[in-house]
Amino acid sequence: MTNAAGTRVFLARLAGVGAFEPNGDQVGRVRDVVVMLRGGHQPPRVLGLVLEVSGRRRIFVPMTRVTSIDASQVILTGTLNMRRFEQRSSETLVMSELFDRRVDLVDGGDSVTIMDVSIEQDRSRDWLVSELFVRRSGTGLRRRGESTVIDWNEVNGLNLTERDQGIENLLATLDKMRAADLANALHDLTPKRRLEVARGLDDERLADVLEELPEDDRVEILQMLEVERAADVLEEMDPDDAADLISELPPATAADLLERMEPEEADDIRRLLSYGDYTAGGMMTTEPVVLSPDATVAEALARVRSSDLSPSLAAQVYVVRPPLETPTGRYLGTTHFQRLLREPPGTLVSAIVESDLEPIGPLTPIAEVTRYFATYNLVAIPVVDEGDHLLGVVTVDDLIDHMLPEDWRDTTSRDVGVTDGY
Repeated sequence: MTNAAGTRVFLARLAGVGAFEPNGDQVGRVRDVVVMLRGGHQPPRVLGLVLEVSGRRRIFVPMTRVTSIDASQVILTGTLNMRRFEQRSSETLVMSELFDRRVDLVDGGDSVTIMDVSIEQDRSRDWLVSELFVRRSGTGLRRRGESTVIDWNEVNGLNLTERDQGIENLLATLDKMRAADLANALHDLTPKRRLEVARGLDDERLADVLEELPEDDRVEILQMLEVERAADVLEEMDPDDAADLISELPPATAADLLERMEPEEADDIRRLLSYGDYTAGGMMTTEPVVLSPDATVAEALARVRSSDLSPSLAAQVYVVRPPLETPTGRYLGTTHFQRLLREPPGTLVSAIVESDLEPIGPLTPIAEVTRYFATYNLVAIPVVDEGDHLLGVVTVDDLIDHMLPEDWRDTTSRDVGVTDGY
């Protein structure tokens, strides 16, 4: 039993099997396998293994870390993240949730019990569920029914059902997913079902999901929405993400949507569209935490506590002369969250502002922005114009989005950046 492409691995045999580093040191033992159910006729994707390590702690190991599997061991490579495993709502545990589960056959509707599940690598080296070892109910004096191996799609219940599941039930299934996981689930649905789900989400939730979808999917959804609804959703998106999406639309559609948006929101997006994609201006967000010089530390801390802020935006505040909306009055400097925590609540932010690090201009190319982040270990950089007016900030997540390959969103959230990050 190996991990060569085309070779099946039956997962019941992996229960309790040791996991080892290439040098022979044991890391732990396999306790479960994590899969994600998908829509349509796509088989469940294997995301990784749950290992029990010292102290009975259970951790997640992505399949990208698994170099070989056989009947007696699993070989891993790379650095493992020792954070305790927490199952996401979009994930299914094979041994805990699928083994001994009663399901119905597609052909005939007979009920069978799943006894084992096999997985197999495809040509792109993704691990997918391929077959099920099932047992029928016994009849007469026979306690055990007939056992057989069938394809995964010969039973109901191993995908995000579209044909038989009402939209309300499907929305309930997807409701508690993180935006990135919901985006992955939407990507796997048919276009018709994808639109039905999009229409069933509220504006803010749909905006979060569109920010996580591949380009083709989000353009398709936005163009199929009623135009007023599309404009409302764009207003809920971060301006930089909304600008990226509008730039992908036909010019006439983009112009129509901008006209229907609130003037202030539309002006922010138009300003961002005036810069190149791979410049500081094209990457920045226009809604950082901006304060006047007479604001106090207590006010600053209240602002960064907002749950609507990403960690990188909440990491620091920007002190400027009025007006406080971008483009602001004269930029004075930055105060980091950690410094705010060390100061008395009544201290003015102007008294602790840091101005030794020069901001960047909107035309600064991505290569220079990247070097700036790396050199000074930054999480965000202010962007100012020639008159020292604050235009926005480039955050580290903005930068990473522009550095990753264009198709990075086509992979699952467990695959991207999770090599060491679960």
